[in-house]
Amino acid sequence: MLVSLKKVLVEARAKHYAVPAMNVNNMEAVKAIISAAEHMHSPVIIQTSEGAIEYAGIEYLAALIRIAAKGKIPVVMHLDHGKKLEYVKMALAHGYTSVMFDGSALPEKDNIRISTQVVKLAHAKGASVEAEIGAIAGIEDFVSVEEKDAHLTNPEAALDFVKKTGCDALAIAIGTAHGAYKFKGKTHLDLDRLKKIAKLVKLPLVLHGASGVLEDVKELAEKHGAQLGKARGVLDEDIQQAISLGISKINIDTDLRLAFTAGIREAVDDLPQVIDPRKLLEPANLLMREVAMRKMKLFGSAGRVK
Repeated sequence: MLVSLKKVLVEARAKHYAVPAMNVNNMEAVKAIISAAEHMHSPVIIQTSEGAIEYAGIEYLAALIRIAAKGKIPVVMHLDHGKKLEYVKMALAHGYTSVMFDGSALPEKDNIRISTQVVKLAHAKGASVEAEIGAIAGIEDFVSVEEKDAHLTNPEAALDFVKKTGCDALAIAIGTAHGAYKFKGKTHLDLDRLKKIAKLVKLPLVLHGASGVLEDVKELAEKHGAQLGKARGVLDEDIQQAISLGISKINIDTDLRLAFTAGIREAVDDLPQVIDPRKLLEPANLLMREVAMRKMKLFGSAGRVK
């Protein structure tokens, strides 16, 4: 069933687990994620970026997610990293139950002003709003946020931001990065900063750039030609500690992309005579499903749907 972001995240924060937010671009990803959620009895956030909308079309994506949400599993249909108001309005017009406005690259007063406008638009339609304060390093759809320009979220500024905007969830920057090539050595999050933010801000908090680059998926991808030797993600123990401190939504994109491409590489190499696209896509579907189930277990959302 389609639900708002607020509906699933308020409970998640109160009970100290996080709901996985997984990016999709096509039917294969949607089917794999909803199959994982049904198997694990987990709520799930299925989200599309501006790039995914340009690639597949919002009509197709919204229809796929609505079909996936016909069962008893709570499903949030979410716009990820909406940087332009036109995408926010488009998503709301197509029945999205949640939108993110990402004004983190804007001057603070402009981020507050536009985020407040988005909250009014979304709440009028019964949808939730995720906003962001602080920039997360790495590659997003259209914008590269360099490490030197990334700034971590200030706790007092975060409190002021949520009071002024009325947003339902807040994405914060505490040391994660977008993309597969996140860190050179042992990963770490600024957990002291997170503690301070969580003490002041009682809203559900969101962690972006949190893929872990699962070793077996990475190994399979490399076996079939992908060069991922330096890929390194956020450690599981860091994720679990962040959840215990107030993180209630965790975005996962890179791990799903790696799973999909690893499965495709495996099928093309191992099934050279097969011309049926369904059979060639099967390993990719199974790997994405496996990744999604692992995340649900890691985040503590598994078993929350009775």
